Amino acid sequence: MKKILIFILLSSCINIQETEKNNSYDDLVILFEDWRLFEEPDLINGVHDYSVNSFEKKKSKYNILRERLEDFDISEWSISNQIDWHIIRAEMNGYDFNNRVLKPWVRDPAFYQSVWMYQSDVPAHEGPTNHGVIEFWMYDLPLSNIDKEKLKNEIDLIPIFQNEARKNLTGNARELWIAGIENFKQQKVNLLTIKNKLDYKEDDQINISINNAIESNDKFIEWLEEESKTKTGPSGIGKENYTWYQQNVHLLPMTWEDEVRLLQRELDRSWSSLMLEEHNNRNLPELEAANTPEEFKVLTENGVKRFMKFIKEKEIMPYKENMEPALREHMGKFVPSEDRNFFNIGLHIDPLPLYSHFVHWFDLAEIRDNPHPSPIRKEALLYNIFDTKNEGYATGVEEMFMHAGLYNDSPRSREIVWIMIAQRAARGLGSLYAHANEMTMEEAGGVHVKWTPRKWMNREPHLLKFEQHLYLRQPGYGTSYITGKYMLEKIVTEYAEKLEKENKKFTLNKFFKKFNEAGSIPIKLARWEILDKIDYDGDAGGGAGG
Repeated sequence: MKKILIFILLSSCINIQETEKNNSYDDLVILFEDWRLFEEPDLINGVHDYSVNSFEKKKSKYNILRERLEDFDISEWSISNQIDWHIIRAEMNGYDFNNRVLKPWVRDPAFYQSVWMYQSDVPAHEGPTNHGVIEFWMYDLPLSNIDKEKLKNEIDLIPIFQNEARKNLTGNARELWIAGIENFKQQKVNLLTIKNKLDYKEDDQINISINNAIESNDKFIEWLEEESKTKTGPSGIGKENYTWYQQNVHLLPMTWEDEVRLLQRELDRSWSSLMLEEHNNRNLPELEAANTPEEFKVLTENGVKRFMKFIKEKEIMPYKENMEPALREHMGKFVPSEDRNFFNIGLHIDPLPLYSHFVHWFDLAEIRDNPHPSPIRKEALLYNIFDTKNEGYATGVEEMFMHAGLYNDSPRSREIVWIMIAQRAARGLGSLYAHANEMTMEEAGGVHVKWTPRKWMNREPHLLKFEQHLYLRQPGYGTSYITGKYMLEKIVTEYAEKLEKENKKFTLNKFFKKFNEAGSIPIKLARWEILDKIDYDGDAGGGAGG
């Protein structure tokens, strides 16, 4: 009997140890790696399989991964490790939502765009993007033999992928369908650009591959145009789905209604602030735009120097050696006055408001040079769930830097800041009504144009269509600039109040150090890390939303 009791006790200990072993942070990292391997679809004919059958076959594996996640007891973990658990949960929620509601591989032709010519200014491409994109901007020219073969093989997959797209695209989202056709018209231009840049003989194998891809792309456009005649359904996901998605995937603790109120408030505030700014500056000469390449070069060179001096001398945030090179790579190019879009108008008057937004490139330089120590945070999170952190930060500092003295020597530049905030609020507001299916994409664009001051959006239909199309494809992205900005301001408030209670001094430098070291994660989770507490009740808006 005694031996039996000892055996039972030993077995119990082993079970307890097994439970503890499978509930460690290291086990979470293993789960994360398994999850990311699962999330990428299997291949069919060399391309990723987005068929209904493919997702059906993976349901049971998803449920097992989800159960493994929910089995963790994280209550005694550090705040940082708990945040990593929530990141995985948010990504799993995103996978679930894409399968149930968004279905970009079914509803959104632009999902099948293959060629990307540029690096995004956030950790991953904006909007739903397939797993097999060709990142041409990453290739060094002239191509090495290895890279040439790799690029050729990638281009050879375009016709195969477009054949698969024809089978999968059975959705009825009319506006997404029609707008998506433009992505493939641009893809043809991009393929021709690649061909010209490579500059091989016409009969070179890679040119044969490019020509085949162009031919396939042309036929795909014809098919999309023909099919578009039968599309009659809405493209927005509706208020209820929008709220669930924001709260459970992007972890933004707001409802659709909360966002409408916030963006309308920011629109009103930015317009009224612009009027007051103009009144205050009424006796000052207006800023003159750079109207020659030479003037633009001087303007932007001075802009970089002014901006970096401000960061360092005002102790805004910790200065790093990779900051100035990152900014210099994106100083902008001269554009004749008649061809300038919204952002180029401001850039040619004073580049600093836009350069403030370009803290994006500081983020990406850090991801490259000093990746986050957490294996879960060191690379781009899925489904753009970084948007409130990255876009909200970039938009928020436009105004914060202004208040911190960036334009003490150029008061009229403050007007540009208010114009930019108004534009972000207007376009986001339009996107909200489009997702509620209360406005068409064109009507949402009308809000965008009407409520951008000085008619700066009137002259650029391409930018307008690109932005509203993106925001209809990716719920919450159009509003993330303002919702994330608000959350950033809220974190500053709460962090400053926390320090005041502790009889400590608030400094921007220390705040932005903490904020940036949190990584490119949902801003709600960055708030938890900075305040050093998991605080569902303290979240703004419509509840915690897990």
